[in-house]
Amino acid sequence: MARVWRCTGLRWGEDGAPSLRWAGGWGSSLPRGKAVAFEVVSDGRTCVGARGNPCPVRAEVPERSTGARCEECARLDRAHSVAADTIADDPRPYHVYLAWFGPGMVKVGITAVERGPARLLEQGAVCFGWLGRGPLMAARRSEEMLRAALGVPDRIPYAEKRVVRAGLPTVEERVGELAELHGRAQGLAAWPESLERLPFQAVDHCGAFGLDGLPAADGVVTELAPGGAVGGEILAVAGPDLHLETGRGVVVLDTRLMTGWELTAPVGGGSRDVLTLPVRELRSRGDGSVQEGLF
Repeated sequence: MARVWRCTGLRWGEDGAPSLRWAGGWGSSLPRGKAVAFEVVSDGRTCVGARGNPCPVRAEVPERSTGARCEECARLDRAHSVAADTIADDPRPYHVYLAWFGPGMVKVGITAVERGPARLLEQGAVCFGWLGRGPLMAARRSEEMLRAALGVPDRIPYAEKRVVRAGLPTVEERVGELAELHGRAQGLAAWPESLERLPFQAVDHCGAFGLDGLPAADGVVTELAPGGAVGGEILAVAGPDLHLETGRGVVVLDTRLMTGWELTAPVGGGSRDVLTLPVRELRSRGDGSVQEGLF
């Protein structure tokens, strides 16, 4: 009988390398050029639980959800969350950062200092630079101040990030865009006194993600479904996204859609030609916007 694994998501290690994680603590490395293939064997997708604890009722969750949690577990997970603004007494120091995802696509954010660049790898930031360091509430106030002063958001949709990963400008150009915004930010007078401002030093993830020479994506998987399968060669891994060379072109698979599903190897070991999951086409127009339609 074929072995079955339950996916718990993609993780970026301290060494800057990605791996798919499975229930029970196992992991599968995802180097560029590796062939991957799987088939969905479960009848439905179950909740991954909250804060390291399993869902007590193994509730089913929607196929297209990237959170993979039922309403109760999602509520519990966000009940003590910096991202959800539900805590203000975290004693850990926080970094404020600028992250670059593509031309004109820069965001400001915060992350715990102890996490290092992990948050930036998880988001798929092509390059980033620290702006400051200090207590949580000072970092949060700085984030809000910078959003307004620099005219940059605190989040960028993954649909926009995926389209621009192919054909990125040179490292000098992307670092230059970050440096210009960093300089403007340091010139502002409204910084909280308790936040230490940091000099500009860019960190580039293009090599870690494998984006050099990456071809444009033809489509993106919209959901997993019982009996569906996919097989391909890894071209790049950026944030939660796998860019795969398949028999139907380059397809992006958001691994957050895999969490909560039970998976197995396809019959015969899989093939680059296997792709029986729903896929939405992605095409860049001349104006840089995205036209979407079904295959």
